[in-house]
Amino acid sequence: MSQHPDDEEHAMVTDASGSDTVGGDRPGPSLRVPRKVALASLVGTTIEWFDFFIYGTAAALVFGKLFFPSASPTAGTIAAFGTFAAGFLARPFGGAVFAHFGDRVGRKPMLVWSLLLMGACTVAIGLLPSYGAIGVAAPILLVVLRIGQGFGVGGEWGGAALMAVENAPPNRRGFYGSWPQVGVPLGLVCGTGAFLVLDLTLTEAQFLSWGWRVPFLASAALIAVGMWIRLTVAESPVFRESMETKSAARMPVVEAFRTYPKEILLAAGSFLATNATFYVGSVWLVSYATTTLGYDRTEILAANTALSASDIPMILLLGLLSDYVGRRRMFLAGMGLLAVFGIPYFLLVGTGNLALFILGGLVVQACRSAVYGPQSAYFAEQFPTRLRYSGASLAYQLASILGGIAPTICAVLVAWTGSLMSVAIYVVGMALISLACSYAMTETLSRGLLDDPRAPQDATAGRSAG
Repeated sequence: MSQHPDDEEHAMVTDASGSDTVGGDRPGPSLRVPRKVALASLVGTTIEWFDFFIYGTAAALVFGKLFFPSASPTAGTIAAFGTFAAGFLARPFGGAVFAHFGDRVGRKPMLVWSLLLMGACTVAIGLLPSYGAIGVAAPILLVVLRIGQGFGVGGEWGGAALMAVENAPPNRRGFYGSWPQVGVPLGLVCGTGAFLVLDLTLTEAQFLSWGWRVPFLASAALIAVGMWIRLTVAESPVFRESMETKSAARMPVVEAFRTYPKEILLAAGSFLATNATFYVGSVWLVSYATTTLGYDRTEILAANTALSASDIPMILLLGLLSDYVGRRRMFLAGMGLLAVFGIPYFLLVGTGNLALFILGGLVVQACRSAVYGPQSAYFAEQFPTRLRYSGASLAYQLASILGGIAPTICAVLVAWTGSLMSVAIYVVGMALISLACSYAMTETLSRGLLDDPRAPQDATAGRSAG
């Protein structure tokens, strides 16, 4: 691979005293710091998404039976997915609240509080009695706790992404920013893997009675580990430097939306298909493939675990690649291929052949990873430091609403049309929207994090500004 054009100019240089400089002109973070922050972001994000995703798997497998027993199987599944979607409706509100304080107080405190909120709600779900024990209060409490999960995870992504990107060397923001992104598939691997182990070791009656609760209750130990790691990480140096020269916005979320509405909406649209297809594959297909297409539940759980694991190297490699070819090109390539492959993918899924199911999933995940790898850096580079948490979080969480309701939409489409192709058309439509939004965005590879995002960009300047 050829040398990055800014590698030489903006290389990390260690002077005689052992401190690092960026481009030889001002102090920069030691490479140990970006790695430590990236690892802390990865661990915390993995735990939060583990909590979030075990709910999706449980919704696909047992929540319809336990919390909506009087409904038909189809109606119970739709209702269970509806509670799953409630978390996504709460995410923008969580994102807005955490972003407000993240741009005023700092990135680190928000990561701690989001992890605590998510953990408390997850453990409470594991302790929640079913409909048979407390009646209608059970699904009501389930929705309330799911909303709490959504509120917590809504503040997670912005803080984790910005801590990684703002601590990264200027010419490696795509790579280091991809580390918290890996927390999503890794959280799914852990969550799906936990249910796979339970499925292999418990009877159906044991699984329905108490087995499904184990991953939720085990989250308590994971949260303790995540809290210890996050509390050892220092605040973002870019945020500290910005606060030394500029006062914090009084209402950063409002100011971000008023000042950068185009950037927020385009970024949200560019992420729409990536987010939606993720939940179509990891949540809705778990239910549809096992109940309608004839796939074995254990095989599907194993396949989704393997597919999620394959996401990890793809996200890291494509995040790194964006440091060479640019963020916008990666987004365009990923969404263009997804628009073309959307219908063939569902034709492969519809065969009932597990090998073809996995093959199609690998291609779709490569499309998503082309967006998800460089996303942290790309979204961070769209906004100034004093509004970055707010702008990036709003864009991410607005897209998450439509992404989170995707399983419900798929269930309704299939119930209405009786055809898997209705879902394929829906996915292609989402890909075309994201492709158009990505095309309308500007490249930010040469932009410094302390630069004015509205200033004209010189391809050879701006990287040394952090």
